[in-house]
Amino acid sequence: MRVTRLEPVFIDARPEVLEPGKVYISIPFRTSVHLCCCGCDNEVWLPIRPTQWALTYDGETASFAPSVGNWNFPCRSHYWIRNGVVDWIPAWRNDGVAVDPAM
Repeated sequence: MRVTRLEPVFIDARPEVLEPGKVYISIPFRTSVHLCCCGCDNEVWLPIRPTQWALTYDGETASFAPSVGNWNFPCRSHYWIRNGVVDWIPAWRNDGVAVDPAM
């Protein structure tokens, strides 16, 4: 089932079980993880770095930029996370995605 909102949960260590609808954020490790919002249960890791993803937290919700493109997953889901809302974008066709073979 598709997720339409993500609740931020700040952590120091990765939880044993990830819950749908939550994005786990580790400031000390500068990363986040959530289950793919399409419902496929793949883990999506977003490194919080100037050259990767930027995190904005307003005290209640989290936003990430750029968009999340899960090109290496069978679901190929593509979405923005803005103010805790998952904003779906159509998946790109194979000829529109340059996937790093090392990933």
